[in-house]
Amino acid sequence: MCAFERNKKGMEFCMKLVIKNLKKNFEKKEVLKDINFEFEKGKIYGLLGRNGAGKTTFFNCLNEDLEIDGGEFFIDEGGLRKIAPEDIGYVLSTPNVPEFLTAREFLKFFIEINKNRIKEEKTIDQYFEFMKIEEEDRDKLLKDYSHGMKNKMQMLVNIIASPNILLLDEPLTSFDVVVAEEMKQMLRGIKKDHIIIFSTHIMELALDLCDEIVILNKGILEKIDKNDLDSENFKNKIIEALKED
Repeated sequence: MCAFERNKKGMEFCMKLVIKNLKKNFEKKEVLKDINFEFEKGKIYGLLGRNGAGKTTFFNCLNEDLEIDGGEFFIDEGGLRKIAPEDIGYVLSTPNVPEFLTAREFLKFFIEINKNRIKEEKTIDQYFEFMKIEEEDRDKLLKDYSHGMKNKMQMLVNIIASPNILLLDEPLTSFDVVVAEEMKQMLRGIKKDHIIIFSTHIMELALDLCDEIVILNKGILEKIDKNDLDSENFKNKIIEALKED
């Protein structure tokens, strides 16, 4: 169910990310052909696609790291507006953190430069506890962090900034089973405050975590409606949608 809220006029609305006729080409190859979709606040969307289907390209277009070749996208808050940089948090599959800083220094720096964006500021240690980063790791240089730990830090700073839209590009593949389960519980706990789009090529992960399943196949984005299908038939429907001609 969408997370409803009220605008300044007291009117109730459901925040949405609205995409209209989005296209992206690389030379003669159409990666994103004609994408029309609405993502609602309060849900986790599983973006499924084969390797190379264009999931990361789709995220890079929304984050305006790539120039699109057609279409447009907006936030709907009871009226359409252009997406601002602070609306989007993007967790990359390969974490990008300043390795010359300790985790504590990184969080301190991030909080200082984003004070105006942080709605309910907590202490640095409270943030570490929220992300389940142990005390002995908090003052280590980030260059000494594992891939999974760097991914945790990248996810943490994006959550601290509390963007309207969270783009998560294969964020759980570097975690062991226990940590991945912790991260899933954390995402379920924060979803009411965000539009979360979770990119993965692992169907079981998407089915376990996500409220809605969206397929990116042959440049088209399509919601797979579960309706009255049982779990096995739903999986088969997804597999069929991902098959090549």
